[in-house]
Amino acid sequence: MSLALAQPAAADSEAFPQTETSFPSLHRSYVTRILRAPVYDIAIETPLQHAPRLSAALGNQVWLKREDLQPVHSFKIRGAYTRVAALDSQARNRGVITASAGNHAQGLALAAQKLGIEATIVMPLSTPDIKLQGVRSRGAEVVLYGETFAESLDYAIGLAETRGHTFVPPYDDADVIAGQGTVGLELLRQHQGRLDAIFVPVGGGGLIAGIAAYVKYLRPEVRVIGVEPVGSNCLQAALAAGERVILPRVDRFADGVAVAQIGQLNFELCRHLVDEVITVSTDQICSAVRDIYEDTRSIAEPAGALAAAGIRSYVARERCRDQVLVGINSGANIDFSNLGLIAERARHGD
Repeated sequence: MSLALAQPAAADSEAFPQTETSFPSLHRSYVTRILRAPVYDIAIETPLQHAPRLSAALGNQVWLKREDLQPVHSFKIRGAYTRVAALDSQARNRGVITASAGNHAQGLALAAQKLGIEATIVMPLSTPDIKLQGVRSRGAEVVLYGETFAESLDYAIGLAETRGHTFVPPYDDADVIAGQGTVGLELLRQHQGRLDAIFVPVGGGGLIAGIAAYVKYLRPEVRVIGVEPVGSNCLQAALAAGERVILPRVDRFADGVAVAQIGQLNFELCRHLVDEVITVSTDQICSAVRDIYEDTRSIAEPAGALAAAGIRSYVARERCRDQVLVGINSGANIDFSNLGLIAERARHGD
């Protein structure tokens, strides 16, 4: 699978130096991009909501960053819009294309609709109907291809070359990372007191790379902790190996993070800035969906509940008390037909 189209443009080569000794410069460049990202043309500043029931159960102060309240019910609108807004008129006129398991797809569809650009989205055959409907309702063309995200991505890159569309990467792109990083910007503005750790769901790595870039620049003492499903732990595997790896198999239960390889630009940031990665089981994810519902009366998708699951796992391991822990509730595009299974498995995750 080639990711050549996901790299920064040649004009960015000085702004994004890639040598080991230049990382501080690279880091500053991302912070600058985050501050300039035009996300509020289309996204909202989501609330940071206290979770009283979960806080009481864990003996710590737990807060949830409610990215499920975005117009597309996911943080992905931030990165998608930031990338598309940066395109010149020629690139816009060619139309845009991407591959996505659903949330980036909806974000790109809405961004393209707002800017009057034609959009094509390649999605895996297993994509939930609610995500397909979300893309089509915003005027984008849906192409179903592949059993996995990797297969969809390869096909989308090929279509971009054949049709002449502008490819908009779902995560491995400087503008996308900057857009997602505005979640961290908001979080630090909303919570200026003690903050011990931020838990971030990880798929391709755009969200955690952006949050880590901003948070570690301003408050390096705050731990940034990634959370992945046991069956799709591409960042954890890459950090352990010291290089990006391709997982031989990916569990698709949390379809929003079912990615076999962390992004290249994302890994460059994460290996310097992320403190650790926690993995959680399907049962733990389902329990976290219930935890979030009990505190917010909203239903997170499995990928969206990863951070809450990670907080429970972290507290059990560390036996910490009275810490301030924030989880990114990253999305709520859940297939309604899966709710029974989630409720059943939640009972096994306690």
